[in-house]
Amino acid sequence: MTDVRVLVGPGVIADPTLLSEIAEREFAALGVTGALVHDELRSLDAGGAVVALPGPAPASRALMAREPCVWLDLDLAGECDLAQGAAHIHGRGVEGLAWAIRHAVHRTRHPARRIPYGAHRDQWGELYLPEREGPVPVVVLLHGGYWRSMWAADLMDALAADLAARGFAVWNLEYRRADRHGWAATTEDVAAGLDALHHLDIAAPDLAAPDLNRVAVAGHSAGAQLGLRAAADGARVRLAVSLAGVLDLVEAGRRWMSAGAVPAALTGTGECGHSLPGVYGEASPLLRLPLKVRQLIVQGSGDELDFVDFARRYARAATQHGDDVTYLEMSGDHFAVIDPATPIWRTTALALTDALR
Repeated sequence: MTDVRVLVGPGVIADPTLLSEIAEREFAALGVTGALVHDELRSLDAGGAVVALPGPAPASRALMAREPCVWLDLDLAGECDLAQGAAHIHGRGVEGLAWAIRHAVHRTRHPARRIPYGAHRDQWGELYLPEREGPVPVVVLLHGGYWRSMWAADLMDALAADLAARGFAVWNLEYRRADRHGWAATTEDVAAGLDALHHLDIAAPDLAAPDLNRVAVAGHSAGAQLGLRAAADGARVRLAVSLAGVLDLVEAGRRWMSAGAVPAALTGTGECGHSLPGVYGEASPLLRLPLKVRQLIVQGSGDELDFVDFARRYARAATQHGDDVTYLEMSGDHFAVIDPATPIWRTTALALTDALR
């Protein structure tokens, strides 16, 4: 049982009853005891997991640099000074409260070692090592979110815990997102984060050692594009996994998916930029074939139909180019592929185990 406190600071604009409903739903789903209270946020010292909504008050926001809890802004916030060990979830609206509670509980139940691979605050990975002897295969997780800063590595919390429980070492990678730092920074960070895995001092007593000859990169949605692109660029991985991936950037741009997320990320504008063959040719997994790396393409049949279209066409094209490809399509929506409770994820995990024996 994990105790959770949700503290709502002064000036937060949201219906109090709705916030309470969301919190109670998450407490029940996670099997924790918790309480949501409206608070002046003078001090956050307490045991258990804490989620704090600072609101606009300067005194409350100043605490973000001192208190290592999960901070939540309902709106899209700028970069904030954060305490060591703090997390900041923002831009996800009222539903962000659910994500913040999940992340706070995850941090308590599954502590991971956060290791920077660069100087920027978003250049880090969280390493999970299973409690067992001997070398174990490694899965690198890359979150999605259409390369936008409102989405972060907490999206992959549940998969990280599930994979570690299955005996994998897990490297849950954060990276600078294109909306604030540009496309080059995003792709450079993924390459650097994957490479850093091979140079970390990660010896830990009583924990398994990662076998760096058995590494898979698994990305969700936009993270799948990043992972497959990294594999095409020569990253040292045995397997590349797409979980509901954005695998055809040209068509994703033409179809204006997520309000033009692809051209916004690749070109920094809202204009459709597939007239830039160099940028799209380097970035789109479909245009990088053959990858010459074994691939597992996972797709929920209940996802947006464009994702189903991308996955089927990509798997067919990769096979025609001579790549070793396994295509797995089962029932589920866009997030079922990263939900450990779903059949599609359980089947994916078994396929990962077989591929990295």
